[in-house]
Amino acid sequence: MIQIKNLTKNFGTTRAVDDISFEIKRSEILGFLGPNGAGKTTTVRVITCFLAPTSGTVEINGLNVFDNALEIRRKIGYLPENTPLYHDMNVVDFLRYSAELRKIPIDKRSMRIKKMIDVCGLGDVLHKDIGQLSKGYNQRVGLAQAMIHDPEIVILDEPTSGLDPNQIVEIRNMIKELGKEKTVVLCTHILPEVQSTCDRALIINKGKIAAHGTIEEISASQTGGDRIHLELQAAEGDPITVLKAVEGVEEVAVVPGAGVTKRYRLGTVKGSDPREKIFRTIVDNNWTLLEMRRDRTSLEEVFRLLTTN
Repeated sequence: MIQIKNLTKNFGTTRAVDDISFEIKRSEILGFLGPNGAGKTTTVRVITCFLAPTSGTVEINGLNVFDNALEIRRKIGYLPENTPLYHDMNVVDFLRYSAELRKIPIDKRSMRIKKMIDVCGLGDVLHKDIGQLSKGYNQRVGLAQAMIHDPEIVILDEPTSGLDPNQIVEIRNMIKELGKEKTVVLCTHILPEVQSTCDRALIINKGKIAAHGTIEEISASQTGGDRIHLELQAAEGDPITVLKAVEGVEEVAVVPGAGVTKRYRLGTVKGSDPREKIFRTIVDNNWTLLEMRRDRTSLEEVFRLLTTN
């Protein structure tokens, strides 16, 4: 659906986007991650034909941004970080205005407006002025205007910025529903959003792609094996020596703490999952297992690793 090859964007002597290439599939939710100033918004503005690239190619469903800018804009629904709303209009008038701007046929406008009211949960605020609404409802109205023309692609730039926890969950659920039938690009630096909503992630730093793939692929490519935490009661034997001999276990360390039981932290071989072998070993040695927990490297750790010196 979106194909970017060797995209570069300069602002004078500043290079905001530096020779990046990637693709986004149809009906996929892509998390576009990066610290502030990494080049996320600039890339999005090129995709939406708001800015022209300095070099490289950007194609939307086979259409080039240089030659088909107007047609591409018709295919995209865009919610910028600062929601573009007229605060002195009420919600229903603004949606009518958005439908007219998008040249939705008159006989279909009422149906599309009603659909957006239902999808975005705007029924309780239809006749309120937008300036009177909370930040959460402002985001909902912004989503409604972005989707009112039923675009193939929806691009959301920091859609949950400034929302309370309940509003964030509501917006995330809406994004998940969108991803069932549309291509969604979610630009953010809020990592839990990507983990909870996205099929894949792309991390950009200083204008270059730092990592690209599923959350699991990115984590695995940047770190070693998982850590496994155990809590045991072992009346006999030496758990450290025995556990080190289990296939897939690289290291065993005792976690300091008081009590009858002991805690151990096991480092594992990258790509392995020795939990079953560990369990069998514990049973064979007549030890009591009170807890076994796998501690996977978080996206936050990977993000910090990729975006700091």
